[in-house]
Amino acid sequence: MKKLLEFKNLVTEFHTEGSTVKAVNNVSFTLNKGETIGIVGESGSGKSVTSLSAMRLIPSPPGVISGGEILFHKENNEVVDLLKLSKEKMRSYRGNELAMIFQEPMTSLNPVFTCGDQVVEAIMLHQKINIKEAKDLTVKLFKSVKLPEPERVFNSYPHQISGGQKQRVMIAMAMSCKPSVLIADEPTTALDVTVQKTILELMQQLQKENDMGIMFITHDLGVIAELADKVVVMYKGKVVEQGDVWSIFKNPKHPYTKGLLACRPPLEHRYTFLPTVSDFMQVDDSGSIKDSGVSVAAFTKKLIVPKKIRENKQKELLSQSPILQINNLKTFFPIKGGFFGKTTGYVKAVNNVTFDVYPGETLGLVGESGCGKTTIGRTIIQLEQATEGEILYLGKDVTKMNAKELRAFRKEVQIIFQDPYSSLNPRMTIGNAIMEPMQVHGILNNDDERKKRVEELLARVNLDPTHFYRYPHEFSGGQRQRIGIARALAVNPKFIICDESVSALDVSVQAQVLNLLNELKKDYGLTYIFISHDLSVVKYMSDRMVVMQSGIIEEMGDADNIYRNPKTEYTKKLIDAIPEGRMEDIKKTSSIKN
Repeated sequence: MKKLLEFKNLVTEFHTEGSTVKAVNNVSFTLNKGETIGIVGESGSGKSVTSLSAMRLIPSPPGVISGGEILFHKENNEVVDLLKLSKEKMRSYRGNELAMIFQEPMTSLNPVFTCGDQVVEAIMLHQKINIKEAKDLTVKLFKSVKLPEPERVFNSYPHQISGGQKQRVMIAMAMSCKPSVLIADEPTTALDVTVQKTILELMQQLQKENDMGIMFITHDLGVIAELADKVVVMYKGKVVEQGDVWSIFKNPKHPYTKGLLACRPPLEHRYTFLPTVSDFMQVDDSGSIKDSGVSVAAFTKKLIVPKKIRENKQKELLSQSPILQINNLKTFFPIKGGFFGKTTGYVKAVNNVTFDVYPGETLGLVGESGCGKTTIGRTIIQLEQATEGEILYLGKDVTKMNAKELRAFRKEVQIIFQDPYSSLNPRMTIGNAIMEPMQVHGILNNDDERKKRVEELLARVNLDPTHFYRYPHEFSGGQRQRIGIARALAVNPKFIICDESVSALDVSVQAQVLNLLNELKKDYGLTYIFISHDLSVVKYMSDRMVVMQSGIIEEMGDADNIYRNPKTEYTKKLIDAIPEGRMEDIKKTSSIKN
């Protein structure tokens, strides 16, 4: 195969006060023409910094590419070291030969320009065509990436279209100059599984048409199994393992790769807990890695919960009186229009929904973005007002509670939000953020006792009690999610609504948080509503599952039964879209490519 992009002993450093961090440390691999390389690793592994180094987009200061070569092989067989090009010369390569799709399209699209104008600008920068030709080409590109109503999207601002549509605009922009190399940095992480599947299929189709090389960066090995030819596994700035997909999945050599493969929630079985990287790999104080010597198959086999135990637990749960009853719930949002802002219609976010939740149960709410699952959670705790229907908690209608009753109810029913960073006050230490609801509800006698309780809670969610005085920005995404869990637990609730609480986390951190939620459920006798667009996570966590689409319930029942025997076409579509990363899938993909 013809070489396209070669990384040779790349070193990228970040200099901070008194210290140097090697974000990428001596990394080498080769991308060939028409090939997809999957770069896998957790946050902080150096995968995104590797791609930004190739694009020469490392912010300087504090970053500097201090060693190695990135060789680009041109069509005429000329080889260019991208690191030695001037800024002006590099600009002609960037977008033209190498294009990048960023992780968060909302932050990489300019909010004050229409989507169409931004793509037109990119085209006119690299191609000698007039504005009318550039506009026609943009609409054509929007059609090729299967955007609905391309002309409307052309004139829309980024905030007026969905996350999946924004990602397609970014793909259209990246493809506008037919690059030789496409770098995709976590382009599907926070998207619904169905949208993710569409984006992956689209990238494969565009690759075939243009014979380009793709560097696909993700923490999800299931996605890599469906898309990539080769895998590069990174850990703390270094490549710990690389090879073809089949070899890596069938026989992972490095304990870190074993851990990443094992910690994704399985679809065929129910585990007692999810494996994490630490089950296969120990790291001592000096940073040396030790393999625990356990095979993935042997370890996970011991975790499978027998079907009979599951069925008995289900019967036990359903024999009780419900803790929460939702009857014919409707939550509509008015659409305002005209000069006087009159109501011209309604968005029926939740439309006549009925279900019960039993004490000690985890009920999963699953569906694509916009299906109404988050609105149900917010309506239950009265952050949104119900238009019609009943929400009965222990027999009392929440929609008819006065302020005093509502305060007592909110002590018992807590919510863990999707984005822990935006739900924490950046000016308040995390200790005070956890202590504040305890003060509001008069829990314990004084702040000294409350502080002690907060430190206990921090230890319980696997954080250091000394973190009490730190601020939210000093923590990683997974740690902030644990802070959100600790804050929810601070008022001793009976019922917790988890709203997409693991959707943006690395699979290994996700496994740790899911295990923690299950431990806490057992220890404190909690009941959960678990909201997610990821059916594999919902199936693992839930006793029963509610599948939603466009504000209504499509299907409801035992989580395992719904996965094995989906009754509706919509549920089948959700299940089919899950990237499973099983051996037979990789065999299938490999045979198609070869």
